[in-house]
Amino acid sequence: MNTFKKICAVLALTAMLANNIGSTYAATDIGDINITGWSSTDVIWDDALPGYSTGTSANVTISARVVPILTMTVSTGVIDLGDLSYTAYVTGSLDIEIGTNARNGVIVSVVSASGGLTNDDDNSFQVNNLVADGIAESYKFNSEINAVADSSVAGFASTANLDTEISSTASNVVYSTNKEEADNGVDDFTFKISSKIDAQTPSGTYGDTISFTVTWSF
Repeated sequence: MNTFKKICAVLALTAMLANNIGSTYAATDIGDINITGWSSTDVIWDDALPGYSTGTSANVTISARVVPILTMTVSTGVIDLGDLSYTAYVTGSLDIEIGTNARNGVIVSVVSASGGLTNDDDNSFQVNNLVADGIAESYKFNSEINAVADSSVAGFASTANLDTEISSTASNVVYSTNKEEADNGVDDFTFKISSKIDAQTPSGTYGDTISFTVTWSF
């Protein structure tokens, strides 16, 4: 009988120790995960052999940058209208290709330096629709889309529909878009200059200088 009591006592003590160990050492911090100069988190062991341990670092932040890109290629630096006519319009043109990653697109505008075709010898004579020199002629700027859109961006749209008489140095929008587009050698739009004189327009050589400005929003 004494032996039986001793066995029971040993079994009870063993069960108590097991319960205490299980509740006290259910998880143990055995180390840490360090992100240099940033943070540290614990590595936890389940305190069993065999067993497992786990640790999770704080978030590691990834950063990068895409730099702005914009190119504009103008097909020529000279538009030669040749001999002007009082019976029909004479037209010359150039093509422009835009490439950009501007997410809000671009606006291309053009400006005439003199507001007309100006006589080289006497700048009081201009070919335009004004009558300051006593004669009304015509000097027009025009633009139109030249090809299928070369942007693969969803929702891309472009406009080139300028058609106006030029008689000042005011800026005129010739092309605009709303999203990014590729520079792939396919011209986006054509810019045209047209002029028609009057039979009384003084003879001589005439000229103008135009400049294009492209603005964008990245």
